Amino acid sequence: MNERKKGKKDSSGIEEMDQVELGREGKRVLGKRFKSSECNQREMNALLVLEDGTCFQGVGFGAEKRLEGEVVFNTGMVGYTECLTDPSYKGQILALTYPLIGNYGVPWYKSDSFGLPVNFESHSIKVQGLVVSEVCYNPSHWQCKKTLPEWFFKEKKVGIAGIDTRALTKKLRACGSMRGILEVGHPDLETLQVEVKNVDDPNTRNLVSEVSLKKPVSYGEGRRKIVVIDCGVKANIIREICMRDSTVVKVPYDYPANKILGYEPDGVVVSNGPGDPKILMDSTVETVRGLMGEKVPMFGICLGNQIMGLAMGIDTYKMKFGHRSQNQPCVNMDTKRCFITSQNHGFVLDEKTFPKEVLPWFVNANDRTIEGIRHKKKKIFAVQFHPESTPGPVDTSYLFDEFLGVCDD
Repeated sequence: MNERKKGKKDSSGIEEMDQVELGREGKRVLGKRFKSSECNQREMNALLVLEDGTCFQGVGFGAEKRLEGEVVFNTGMVGYTECLTDPSYKGQILALTYPLIGNYGVPWYKSDSFGLPVNFESHSIKVQGLVVSEVCYNPSHWQCKKTLPEWFFKEKKVGIAGIDTRALTKKLRACGSMRGILEVGHPDLETLQVEVKNVDDPNTRNLVSEVSLKKPVSYGEGRRKIVVIDCGVKANIIREICMRDSTVVKVPYDYPANKILGYEPDGVVVSNGPGDPKILMDSTVETVRGLMGEKVPMFGICLGNQIMGLAMGIDTYKMKFGHRSQNQPCVNMDTKRCFITSQNHGFVLDEKTFPKEVLPWFVNANDRTIEGIRHKKKKIFAVQFHPESTPGPVDTSYLFDEFLGVCDD
């Protein structure tokens, strides 16, 4: 038996409804329901058109606008607030294969004791657009403060629902990631099918420069000092380091090596980020190559793995449709132990170009691609997956302990 009372409207225009239920022990449990505001429930026409002319028609939510990007898919079941705010998705239209998205709503933006966002990987939505089978307009969760469509509306982002995401995913797996146009409002199919042929590949521009900070920022007050080269770093990478008694100094992607060394760091982390790593050959790769000539320990994550590989003479190539999921199996080549990992990348290192002093550290158990490297003699290693998870399993969070242990040696 439920008792309901009318609630107050928040700043987004959503009316919160207090819902009181009797728990198993007879205690009163307070939950949240939401009455959709006008901008939250209105239906708009929407079209997603791929570069080969394939069209998906659905219902739009969020802003009424047109955008372009690389269409990719993620097979994760949860963690959409983390995925959508991950800077690595810059320039991409993200399709989520799980059928219902938004069922636990969106919490407020808030920061922890380190000044890092909680439940998000940055302070705003980073994807170009979102593609889902079904979007939830009436979420239920104790932390929920707004719906997913309301969030997109407030941040002027675009989404489409009501399409066959299984058919789209099969298309992308067969043909590879494709350029596309997503328009919400009054899309014209014939016009979009002509214009999509001229959409630029976002990987040809410097996406990292669009998500990296402009001036150094510090987090935490620990006994170690770790410099993080920000190529689009996720908040939880910084949090994992700060939680281990370390101060983090986050610097721009193009920060020169001599200025980084001026901080006298105990170690350097090269972060995740969007796009083709070869775009960074004259900036971040050159900086990392200079740091490798010193004795400072280095740890790369995702794009950082590719950047460190390029700095050591390893080539990279674009994958057909990439790894974007929370269940990628990776085998440690030293112990032969398999870990389930969270991943988000479209480029990978080419094992055929490895120099003798570099060893493959982790290998993907599905397609045998390189998932990690380490130097034979120097304190240099990197992984292609995300040991900080968010979202995903935390099986490999121990790698932060290994890296900081090396920094203490």
